[in-house]
Amino acid sequence: MINSNTTMHKTIEIDGLDIFYREAGKPNAATILLLHGFPTSSHRFRNLIPVLANEFHLIAPDYPGFGASSMPKVDEFEYSFDKLADIVEKLTIKLDLPQYFLYLMDYGAPVGYRLAAKYPN
Repeated sequence: MINSNTTMHKTIEIDGLDIFYREAGKPNAATILLLHGFPTSSHRFRNLIPVLANEFHLIAPDYPGFGASSMPKVDEFEYSFDKLADIVEKLTIKLDLPQYFLYLMDYGAPVGYRLAAKYPN
Protein backbone atom coordinates (compact mmCIF):
# COMPACT_ATOMS: atom_id res chain seq x y z
CA MET A 1 0.00 0.00 0.00
CA ILE A 2 1.27 3.46 -0.92
CA ASN A 3 1.50 6.04 1.84
CA SER A 4 -0.81 8.98 1.09
CA ASN A 5 2.18 11.31 1.57
CA THR A 6 4.10 9.59 -1.22
CA THR A 7 4.19 11.71 -4.34
CA MET A 8 4.11 9.60 -7.48
CA HIS A 9 5.59 10.91 -10.72
CA LYS A 10 3.61 9.79 -13.73
CA THR A 11 3.30 10.45 -17.44
CA ILE A 12 0.22 10.09 -19.62
CA GLU A 13 -0.15 10.51 -23.39
CA ILE A 14 -2.54 13.23 -24.52
CA ASP A 15 -2.81 14.26 -28.18
CA GLY A 16 0.53 12.63 -28.93
CA LEU A 17 2.29 14.49 -26.11
CA ASP A 18 3.73 13.06 -22.91
CA ILE A 19 2.15 14.98 -20.06
CA PHE A 20 3.96 14.62 -16.74
CA TYR A 21 2.05 14.96 -13.49
CA ARG A 22 2.53 14.45 -9.79
CA GLU A 23 -0.10 12.55 -7.86
CA ALA A 24 -0.49 12.06 -4.13
CA GLY A 25 -3.08 11.62 -1.44
CA LYS A 26 -6.15 9.48 -1.09
CA PRO A 27 -7.78 8.61 -4.44
CA ASN A 28 -11.23 8.46 -2.82
CA ALA A 29 -10.87 11.93 -1.23
CA ALA A 30 -11.76 15.25 -2.84
CA THR A 31 -9.34 16.08 -5.64
CA ILE A 32 -7.39 19.31 -5.90
CA LEU A 33 -5.97 20.10 -9.32
CA LEU A 34 -2.81 22.17 -8.78
CA LEU A 35 -2.15 24.38 -11.81
CA HIS A 36 1.27 26.01 -11.93
CA GLY A 37 2.34 29.37 -13.28
CA PHE A 38 5.12 30.72 -15.46
CA PRO A 39 7.97 29.84 -15.61
CA THR A 40 7.41 27.04 -13.11
CA SER A 41 6.08 23.48 -13.28
CA SER A 42 4.46 21.00 -10.93
CA HIS A 43 7.76 21.11 -9.05
CA ARG A 44 6.41 24.37 -7.61
CA PHE A 45 4.05 22.30 -5.45
CA ARG A 46 6.67 19.87 -4.10
CA ASN A 47 6.33 21.24 -0.54
CA LEU A 48 2.57 21.81 -0.63
CA ILE A 49 1.66 18.31 -1.83
CA PRO A 50 2.84 16.47 1.32
CA VAL A 51 1.00 18.98 3.53
CA LEU A 52 -2.33 18.33 1.77
CA ALA A 53 -1.90 14.63 0.95
CA ASN A 54 -3.44 13.28 4.16
CA GLU A 55 -6.76 15.00 3.43
CA PHE A 56 -7.00 15.27 -0.36
CA HIS A 57 -6.24 13.58 -3.67
CA LEU A 58 -3.77 15.83 -5.52
CA ILE A 59 -2.95 16.11 -9.21
CA ALA A 60 -0.29 18.58 -10.38
CA PRO A 61 0.39 18.47 -14.14
CA ASP A 62 3.15 20.10 -16.16
CA TYR A 63 1.75 21.88 -19.21
CA PRO A 64 3.30 21.09 -22.60
CA GLY A 65 6.57 23.00 -22.83
CA PHE A 66 7.02 23.06 -19.05
CA GLY A 67 8.78 20.78 -16.58
CA ALA A 68 8.95 17.14 -17.61
CA SER A 69 6.15 17.22 -20.21
CA SER A 70 6.79 17.12 -23.95
CA MET A 71 8.18 20.32 -25.41
CA PRO A 72 6.90 20.57 -28.97
CA LYS A 73 8.27 23.28 -31.23
CA VAL A 74 6.13 26.41 -31.59
CA ASP A 75 5.27 25.48 -35.18
CA GLU A 76 3.99 22.09 -33.96
CA PHE A 77 1.86 23.20 -31.00
CA GLU A 78 -0.35 26.19 -30.29
CA TYR A 79 0.97 27.62 -27.03
CA SER A 80 -2.22 29.39 -25.98
CA PHE A 81 -4.30 29.32 -22.81
CA ASP A 82 -7.11 27.69 -24.79
CA LYS A 83 -4.83 24.85 -25.89
CA LEU A 84 -3.28 24.42 -22.43
CA ALA A 85 -6.79 24.26 -20.92
CA ASP A 86 -7.74 21.69 -23.56
CA ILE A 87 -4.77 19.50 -22.58
CA VAL A 88 -5.56 19.80 -18.85
CA GLU A 89 -9.24 19.02 -19.53
CA LYS A 90 -8.24 15.88 -21.45
CA LEU A 91 -5.98 14.93 -18.53
CA THR A 92 -8.89 15.20 -16.08
CA ILE A 93 -11.02 13.06 -18.38
CA LYS A 94 -8.31 10.39 -18.81
CA LEU A 95 -7.75 10.32 -15.04
CA ASP A 96 -11.52 10.08 -14.47
CA LEU A 97 -11.76 13.24 -12.37
CA PRO A 98 -15.40 14.29 -12.75
CA GLN A 99 -15.10 16.88 -9.96
CA TYR A 100 -12.16 18.72 -8.47
CA PHE A 101 -11.13 21.89 -6.74
CA LEU A 102 -8.73 24.25 -8.47
CA TYR A 103 -5.60 25.70 -6.89
CA LEU A 104 -4.37 28.38 -9.26
CA MET A 105 -1.43 30.70 -9.66
CA ASP A 106 -0.23 32.86 -12.53
CA TYR A 107 -0.67 30.86 -15.79
CA GLY A 108 -2.87 28.46 -13.85
CA ALA A 109 -5.60 31.10 -13.57
CA PRO A 110 -6.44 31.48 -17.29
CA VAL A 111 -6.11 27.72 -17.73
CA GLY A 112 -8.21 26.86 -14.68
CA TYR A 113 -10.85 29.56 -15.28
CA ARG A 114 -11.50 28.11 -18.73
CA LEU A 115 -12.17 24.73 -17.09
CA ALA A 116 -14.36 26.33 -14.42
CA ALA A 117 -16.39 28.19 -17.04
CA LYS A 118 -16.91 24.98 -19.02
CA TYR A 119 -17.65 22.86 -15.92
CA PRO A 120 -19.09 25.20 -13.27
CA ASN A 121 -20.00 22.33 -10.94
